[in-house]
Amino acid sequence: MFPYDPALLEAVSTPPQSIADVIRIMESIEATCADGDGLKWFNWLYLEVTQAIEARVGASGFGDPAWMAALDVQFASLYFAAVESALSGAATPGCWQALFTVRNQPLIARIQFAMAGMNAHINHDLVLAIVSSCQAAGIDPVHGTTQYIDYTAVNATLDSLIESAKQTLHVRLLGGQLPAVSHLDDTIAAWSMADAREAAWNNAEVLWHLADATALRAAFMENLDGLTTVVGKALLVAVP
Repeated sequence: MFPYDPALLEAVSTPPQSIADVIRIMESIEATCADGDGLKWFNWLYLEVTQAIEARVGASGFGDPAWMAALDVQFASLYFAAVESALSGAATPGCWQALFTVRNQPLIARIQFAMAGMNAHINHDLVLAIVSSCQAAGIDPVHGTTQYIDYTAVNATLDSLIESAKQTLHVRLLGGQLPAVSHLDDTIAAWSMADAREAAWNNAEVLWHLADATALRAAFMENLDGLTTVVGKALLVAVP
């Protein structure tokens, strides 16, 4: 869709091994994408989120900083995998495809792309990342654990970044002004970062218990992708 898509594919071709790797890849995506590319604005917000997590991990601001770092890398890897599959024409979760299909549509606001990306990444990808991170650490994803407390501890920071982004990105894709009154404010107001992350943890617990039920596990993720896709398409309705 954009002439630099091969460069994006190259940027995500090597899986990250650390948060520093994640940030490097995101910075490469940001430097490559034009302002008229909706992917740029999700990536911009996600980069800010990742830098905040890196700072807290570095300051030993978590009870289990190693697990939080591992979760961050697993989580970002799923975003990069979505970029790779969408741009290469491979099978891509519908919640991500909804964003990539319209990433050049100028009537859509930058904040819509940012929120649609967050919707796909949290409501779909985060479930998988929690499960894989817990498997690697040999722990169960259970409420009340050190890992869950660390996980929820970042909600206030993330909410603050989202609120700031709502102001900064409240323009059309190419920077044009939005109408004073539209459906956009109501649509975005209905989406809650904290609620989405809590739902992701709950869904990870369900998925964890479906580890030995391959067909049910696949059906669960397919249904979750379907619901997340519906929300994503609602977030991406162009503002007249």
